[in-house]
Order: sequence, then structure tokens, then C-alpha cells
Amino acid sequence: MIVLKIKEIMTKDVKTVSEDCTVKEVAEHMKSLNVGSVPVCDKSNKLVGMVTDRDMVIRGLTSSGEQNTPINQVMSTNPVSISPDTGVHEAARVMAKNQIRRLPVVENNEVVGIVSIGDLAVRDIYVNEAGDALSSISEPSNPMI
Repeated sequence: MIVLKIKEIMTKDVKTVSEDCTVKEVAEHMKSLNVGSVPVCDKSNKLVGMVTDRDMVIRGLTSSGEQNTPINQVMSTNPVSISPDTGVHEAARVMAKNQIRRLPVVENNEVVGIVSIGDLAVRDIYVNEAGDALSSISEPSNPMI
């Protein structure tokens, strides 16, 4: 059985933001790229976080209301990542386990790509894995009572 690797389906031209960018700068970056999340890197280009449009609204704008808030105050830290040689089945499992829809791909401490649940779903042979992962991702981590 041939295992499809993430490097074969990932988006390779990934734009990152610096951890000292502001919420406003990252929002403009997301708008120009038409994306809802971006990896955040330190000065040595090492992945230090992920930020989503939801993070910016929930943690940024509703907390301080400041567009000049540094993104490192609203990003998710300790991001989960995978290597380019990770199999797609394993990537789906990692997404489901961590309830995330996008996974940065890191090689030699640098972001070399990103893979989304949609990237898995468009591969006909991985529709079940993508569906199962999405189902797990969509479960609330703290169900409302």
C-alpha cells in the first residue's frame, strides 16, 4: 500500500507573520491572502504560534479592543505541526486529536507548508478520514450544559 505524504498535497507557498506584528497588520495580511489563519514565526523564522481570525476577534478585539495589540498576545502558542514526510492518514489523526483544521508543515524548524482538512477531503481516497477528522474537530471541547 502506497502512503500519500503531506508534501504531495500541502500548500507550499505559505506566508507567515512575525510575532511582533499587530492584530491590524495580521488582519490586513489575512484579507490580502484570503485566508483565515497564518503561522506566526520568531525572528529566526521558527514557528512559535498560529493565529486565526477567530483568535483575533475573541482574544484580541473583544479583550482590549486595540488593533495595535501584538499578535503574540492573541495567538495560540505551542502549535501542533507535522513534517512533510508525514502520511495523510496520520495528519488526519493529528487534526482530529487536537481539534484543528489547519496544520503547519515544518522541516528544519522552518514552515515549509500548511495542510488543511479540505486538502484531505479533495483526495477521494481520504474522504472518510477527512470526514472523521472534521467530526472530531467539530465536537465542542467544553460542551455547553
